[in-house]
Amino acid sequence: MAPLGVVLVLFVAFSLPPYLSLDPEQSRITPPEGVPLYHPLLVAHVLFASVATLACWFRQRFPAAHRRIGRIYVFAGVLPAGVIGFYLGAVTPFGPVARVSGVVLAPLWLICTIVGWRRARQRRFADHRRWMVRSFALTVSIITNRIWGVVFFLLLHPQLETTFHGDEKLMSWMVAGATAWLGWTLPLLAAQWWLDRRPVRRPTRTG
Repeated sequence: MAPLGVVLVLFVAFSLPPYLSLDPEQSRITPPEGVPLYHPLLVAHVLFASVATLACWFRQRFPAAHRRIGRIYVFAGVLPAGVIGFYLGAVTPFGPVARVSGVVLAPLWLICTIVGWRRARQRRFADHRRWMVRSFALTVSIITNRIWGVVFFLLLHPQLETTFHGDEKLMSWMVAGATAWLGWTLPLLAAQWWLDRRPVRRPTRTG
């Protein structure tokens, strides 16, 4: 978990500061016109998502505090970030393909997390772990999204004047749409593949 923790901490350290100033000019995403709440909600989403990103690692790092950190992950991280993320996905300035991805990803993230939390409350711990692995995959998908963004930009930018007829907005929509979908579908599929390879353990019930 140590290498993963380094990646998560570095990613948050790089992504978070521009939004702490609350200055839209510092944002890495230009707010769409006619959506005045976009930037304040984006800042909130980034803050809550950062909590979820860090908590999902510390939860593994400190198993004795698993329950407390797990509550932070769910209620101060995923739930508010997911609800806000659904709205941001619906009004994203990155085109219709990315928009559909956003409004699909947010509910899936919420569902996996809520079901995982409910299974823990029901003391169905084997099921809890499986659902939280899926939730974890969706939480860290923002990192793979950024990686795919660089890959697709490098692949498609040479075609700006040909395939995209010099239209930078069209190219950015193409890059954003591809990365938006690959960013979370591949980690989720990888997580499911990993779960299917592991034997299912019977839930542990105590008390």
